[in-house]
Amino acid sequence: MKIWVDGRLVEEGEAKVTVLSPSLNYGFGVFEGIRAYWSGENLYVFRLREHMERFLRSARIIGLEVPYTAEELSKAVVETVRGNGFKEDLYIRPVAYISRPQISLDVRGLQASVAIAALPFGKYLKVEGVRAAVVSWRRVHTSMMPVMAKATGIYLNSIMAAVEARARGYDEAIMLNAEGKVVEGSGENVFIVRRGFLMTPPLEDGILEGITRETVITIAGDLGIPLLEKSITREELYAADEAFFVGTAAEITPIIEIDGRILPRGPITQRIAETYRRIVLGREEKYLAWLTPVY
Repeated sequence: MKIWVDGRLVEEGEAKVTVLSPSLNYGFGVFEGIRAYWSGENLYVFRLREHMERFLRSARIIGLEVPYTAEELSKAVVETVRGNGFKEDLYIRPVAYISRPQISLDVRGLQASVAIAALPFGKYLKVEGVRAAVVSWRRVHTSMMPVMAKATGIYLNSIMAAVEARARGYDEAIMLNAEGKVVEGSGENVFIVRRGFLMTPPLEDGILEGITRETVITIAGDLGIPLLEKSITREELYAADEAFFVGTAAEITPIIEIDGRILPRGPITQRIAETYRRIVLGREEKYLAWLTPVY
């Protein structure tokens, strides 16, 4: 497999970083997760530009200097996929990191390296739906960490949540914030349906500004599904008529159980999931601008 590293495609074994990198030791880096879908005729990268723009926003938030534009990074993603000759569904991982060794915590002025890898990727969570648990680990607060940035170090929080949920026999975690409001899964945004309304936590509750989340909000508007961005209590989560996770890896995944409480796989979840699938395969003309063809 070939990986793009600072303008060159190299073999995976050549893509190396020093063990003294502050990105490895202190979590000072940012990354993205992007999907590409094989339609049978072409490979489409979904919302590539938006992902690269968020990548650069994340870097700016934590003070990491990335020497590329969103356009240059988008072209690098296509180059990486073409260079590997992929013609199947993919997961694409750009990451910005410090490649030079440094022990000091003063990372000012250090320019980032960027690597882009792509690999064949199927379903991340169970298509039929997942059993979720509200875990004891709280989502880090925006006053403690820059939660709007998709930063590598913040994901220790997600790892701890995911490990706890799986150790308890569940498929995925749901985290609350410091105020006890529902925020997100270990790597996904959360939606619920109550009384005909689609609901999702607002940005100010400390969620990641998800691109799939924004996609679902757009789809819901186009389908005429009323939507509220509002704080969600744990009780509302338990009382939901439907619930689902969304994310690049998770796509649209129904939540069929929360802390032992059974939820149906309802019609709103299904409509959104079916529309999303048609969009990413290039079968909805209205949304073709969201797709970047590789070939």
